[in-house]
Amino acid sequence: MAKGDTKLIYPGLAGFYATMEPIAYAISRVVFGWIMIMHGWPKWTRGVDAVGAAFATNYGLPRWFAGLAIFLEIVGGAALVLGVATRFFASAIAVELLIAMYAAHWAKGFSVGAGGYEYVLFLGVVCFYFAIRGGGLYSVDRQIGKEL
Repeated sequence: MAKGDTKLIYPGLAGFYATMEPIAYAISRVVFGWIMIMHGWPKWTRGVDAVGAAFATNYGLPRWFAGLAIFLEIVGGAALVLGVATRFFASAIAVELLIAMYAAHWAKGFSVGAGGYEYVLFLGVVCFYFAIRGGGLYSVDRQIGKEL
């Protein structure tokens, strides 16, 4: 056993875990991408100008950031669902979430129930993980054999 390895209490599950790991990763990436699409879609349907005005007046961000956020959340979310340009879009979304965390949520504290940064921080960390790991076995990135 290599340093840092742990023994399973039920060693018979090792094969199951090994088989399920890439599937679980793909499910996580797809669900995360879908969450981002659903997060961006209401912004799109309200219109970039309305969202941009809210960003500019409420959080001190430039109006163009609203359009970028909508693009990253919808197009980037779809890219994560498919696993295409995964590292690029995951990195870009992580940066967007970091900006949103400080601009819109930080002053409200940690609790998501109070509008705090808890959920945005979690999404950002998950996105950072996808950026580091890439598309995974079940992704367009893997099928074309190229990743950033």
